[in-house]
Amino acid sequence: MAEFLRLTYFSVLIGFVTDLLIGDPRFLPHPVCAIGALISKSEKMLRKLFAPTPKGELAGGAFLVVIVCALSAGIPAGLLALCWWLHPYAYLALSSVFCWQTLAAHSLKKESCKVYKKLKEGDTEGARYAVSMIVGRDTSILDEKGIARAAVETVAENTSDGVVAPMFFLFLGGAVGGFLYKAVNTMDSMVGYTENGYLYFGRAAARTDDVFNYLPSRLSALFMLFSCVLLQYRPRNAWRIYRRDRRKHASPNSAQTESVCAGALGLRLAGDAVYHGVLHKKPYIGDALREIEPFDIVRANRLMYAATFTAFFVFSLAVVPWLFFVL
Repeated sequence: MAEFLRLTYFSVLIGFVTDLLIGDPRFLPHPVCAIGALISKSEKMLRKLFAPTPKGELAGGAFLVVIVCALSAGIPAGLLALCWWLHPYAYLALSSVFCWQTLAAHSLKKESCKVYKKLKEGDTEGARYAVSMIVGRDTSILDEKGIARAAVETVAENTSDGVVAPMFFLFLGGAVGGFLYKAVNTMDSMVGYTENGYLYFGRAAARTDDVFNYLPSRLSALFMLFSCVLLQYRPRNAWRIYRRDRRKHASPNSAQTESVCAGALGLRLAGDAVYHGVLHKKPYIGDALREIEPFDIVRANRLMYAATFTAFFVFSLAVVPWLFFVL
């Protein structure tokens, strides 16, 4: 057991470093695509099996969560068990690849910086298209400041959803824990809405995502607050806005990191947004101490990276003494 746990830690470490260096190569199939396909096919099947009534859709959505979570965690667990049976280093190799594919720091920076580059070039349409690839809102009506704001917000939110939260579950349950989290998070992004027929069907997925992200989002906010000190990003204002605005979101988790980022950069984020053609009235987060500019996307990424390294250091500090000096 001690060897298994140590190799699992090393696989998380290897996956973490690999993600920072190369991100997600386009030539390599990504498991999130497979999870997305599973969600789509399961949804079609369940909508046929359950009546199109509120109770029927609630039940169908609950079954969706069970099916997707079971398969998304069970299949990697089976493959890793087979590799362990073959040789511990075979387990280490596959587990490292799985951990690498669970994290998204490099990709988040790469995709958001495409928005920054297009804005710097004065290519508003190109920037609008680039930001549409990383946000869920409708981007056709956004001006340059709205585009920059959307990019900053998604970097802030995904500091938790795309990096710290999956890392947290990797430390808890290895690659299987990471895949379980990605399944829950992907379900929420695909069906966890209140419009387009998902008011009832997507409720279980949305609530499950709220539960899974409750602790990681708050840890992410703390890591970001610490990073504000390291980067000299208005730490006092970040703390003030975090305390005041961390609950200003329909989700109990999303404003945790957004509020820190808004305070750190001296920006006003959030506000009304259009999703799937429907206007959502949302409160503002932060104070507009200055106007947003394209370079704020870079600043948000620096904050994300600092929080990422802080998270890995803290999580490692929690497990390494046990793995290498106690067991």
